[in-house]
Amino acid sequence: MMLSFAALCLAIPAATNAFATSGATASGSSFALFSTLEAPKREAPGAGYVPEWENRPGLSEEEFMKSDMSKPDLSGMWECPLTKWDSDNIDIKQAQKEAAQAPNCPLEVRASDSDNQMGAEYFAKNKDKLREDLLKHGAIWFRGFDLMKGVAGHREMYEALELQPCLDPLHSSGLRKFSSERDALYEEVNKPSLRGHYIGLHSESTTKRTAAYAAFVCFQKATEGGGRFLVADGAAILAELDTKLLEKLYERKIRISVSNLDIPPSLPGFVKEGVKGLVDAAVAPKFDMDLEMMYEMDGKPGRLQAVEIAESPINRHPVTGLPVWFNNAHNHARKLRDRRPCGVPEVGMTEVFYADTMDTLSLEDCQEIKRASEKHITALAMEPGDVLLVDNYRALHGRDVFQGDRYHAVSWFTWDDNEEWRGDERRMVEKNGLNKAMNSMMDWLPKDFESNQS
Repeated sequence: MMLSFAALCLAIPAATNAFATSGATASGSSFALFSTLEAPKREAPGAGYVPEWENRPGLSEEEFMKSDMSKPDLSGMWECPLTKWDSDNIDIKQAQKEAAQAPNCPLEVRASDSDNQMGAEYFAKNKDKLREDLLKHGAIWFRGFDLMKGVAGHREMYEALELQPCLDPLHSSGLRKFSSERDALYEEVNKPSLRGHYIGLHSESTTKRTAAYAAFVCFQKATEGGGRFLVADGAAILAELDTKLLEKLYERKIRISVSNLDIPPSLPGFVKEGVKGLVDAAVAPKFDMDLEMMYEMDGKPGRLQAVEIAESPINRHPVTGLPVWFNNAHNHARKLRDRRPCGVPEVGMTEVFYADTMDTLSLEDCQEIKRASEKHITALAMEPGDVLLVDNYRALHGRDVFQGDRYHAVSWFTWDDNEEWRGDERRMVEKNGLNKAMNSMMDWLPKDFESNQS
């Protein structure tokens, strides 16, 4: 469901290269990646609320990356739990009424001098109230805390709250690089090559796996401006959206394509099927997602797309039962991506379809999703030590474009003591080599790589 700018973008070209080198080309044709769209004018979306920066100082990278080596290595963490779906028999109008009563998201918690003096004890002492507030509000923005200015303090914070780390839902897919593996901390999208890319609202989830909670931390804000962290309440978006559109999307359901492979449309059918079979057999199993390889669903001749299974755009929260907009169309709809800054190669561009007909979402429907979503965005001025603690089933997140260098990171968490929800799987070690190889390839990209800007 939620693939933060298409983690398949490197794996599928690799698979087709393997096919090409095996001699399975036609008339010397190569599998070139090309864009068949001329993008409209790109404008960065706005936000409903934009807090002021406070310009609080941080630590040097050498300091903030220090791990407490006296603590155990967490690299054997839990697998991300399976997605909890409770989306049947939803009365849309009643669901909107319920969602409209939800408290404001995010809740802002600002550190006092005495709070900072307490360090991790502040979080241990207030654990029950903070965990209750997280479920109530969907996200908590901790501002001005000195403890979380470094890796070691960030871990102290989430351990004091007794949050149990797990792998990213897309850990096995690549583009999921650890900041500190032993501290269960992933690097966010800080790559300079993608600083000109606007990341729309999404939850870190697929139809198959969804983390329960997340803790996004700022170690260094963008040195030359921008890079606000975006958060929006899925309940507020649900209440805001046009009722007829919600009823239509709920009835028809949606499917999301997570990558494109453009091959010459003149290739014989048996060659196309060979490519499809190779990608399906050699690549898809390496990704812990339910994908179907489909040709030309977005109307582009010769395009092979990896498409997730049908899902509801509305879900009930697993704990509270609150109906929420649980959907990534704001991030993945092509008609929205083509109208805002985007630094993703064509191979990694996503699309959203009505599941019953596999037509792409209309521009009118995309614009209503954009309007309702962006009305409820808070564009956070996160500074060193700030953490956004997120209920991943309630709040959606994203990131604005930035200039210069930036360092944010995130830890994902599974369910607490509910073993049925948490599952019993540990880290899928056999997939980690692919993850590291893809990240190494991405690190080769030049700082100003913007292949999709033209």
